Amino acid sequence: MKYKEAGVNIDEGNRLVEMIKPIARETLTEGVLEGIGGFAALYKIKNYKNPVLVSSTDGVGTKLKIAFMMDKHDTVGIDLVAMCVNDIIVTGAKPLFFLDYFATGKLESDKAAQVIKGIAEGCKMAGCALIGGETAELPGFYKEGEYDLAGFCVGIAEKEELIDTRAIKEGDTIIGLSSSGIHSNGYSLVRKVFFEKYNFSVGTFVPDLGMNLGEALLTPTKIYVKSIEALKGLKIKGMAHITGGGFIDNIPRILRGGISAKINKGSWEIPVIFNTIQKLGDIEEKEMYRTFNMGIGMAVIIDPKDVEEALEILKQVGEKAYVIGEIVNGEGGVIL
Repeated sequence: MKYKEAGVNIDEGNRLVEMIKPIARETLTEGVLEGIGGFAALYKIKNYKNPVLVSSTDGVGTKLKIAFMMDKHDTVGIDLVAMCVNDIIVTGAKPLFFLDYFATGKLESDKAAQVIKGIAEGCKMAGCALIGGETAELPGFYKEGEYDLAGFCVGIAEKEELIDTRAIKEGDTIIGLSSSGIHSNGYSLVRKVFFEKYNFSVGTFVPDLGMNLGEALLTPTKIYVKSIEALKGLKIKGMAHITGGGFIDNIPRILRGGISAKINKGSWEIPVIFNTIQKLGDIEEKEMYRTFNMGIGMAVIIDPKDVEEALEILKQVGEKAYVIGEIVNGEGGVIL
């Protein structure tokens, strides 16, 4: 017997590697010594006196199900990068390099290459290098035509430039950076509402959204690296990436005892997709704010005196930003 007869095609894997080498090459930065194709990737750290490495790993979750339904695979890679790099930057670090894990039952190189193309696009948006990854062909493990993704990112910062959230105090302002939509959290509930309760299809045109449902649900997660980089001249006291757990669980992760975050509902424009989900699913408001980003993908806490300058900087880099709340006395939670 041959390995191919057991469902693993080494030649197809090698074909994929050759397809993605030029894609990955476009993302390489000066620190990369050796990337795609070897047993390990090498990266040289330059120009840091007291460097701290910061790491993050994540996936795309059941948003992949929408990609399968649409047979569209060139955007979920952006989501994968975004979920990792947006976690990196809240520490004050800069993303350096990224690796991916792509697993499927039967490798289809053309489809996999589309996924990697999206990952490379996300890396370019984040200014980090795609230097390696793993392609696993696991026959009998996944349904036909399906795959799973995981990503791993390493960033770097000077130790003294890491964000010290202990500086957050009562009276500080919370600025919210707009999301591009649902991003990559809450899709199990999204699918239950649209596809189980109402039997919609990804091709269903939703007038309020101005597009087909599948297109709206596949909108890539926004990458905030360049926007946060633009704010580096100001003192950022803390940042929260609004992912799984929404406002309710994520903002408290950077608050110490004795203070809470007061979020002023109505201080920003909530995208129509969330109103649609809430209405069709008959979902309580608190559940919405604990499951979804509700139109705010990143929360930034700064001193009130810096608010006007911060908003102007964000406007100059094309970022929609709003003053969405403030820090108040409390027990470390979120007050809506």
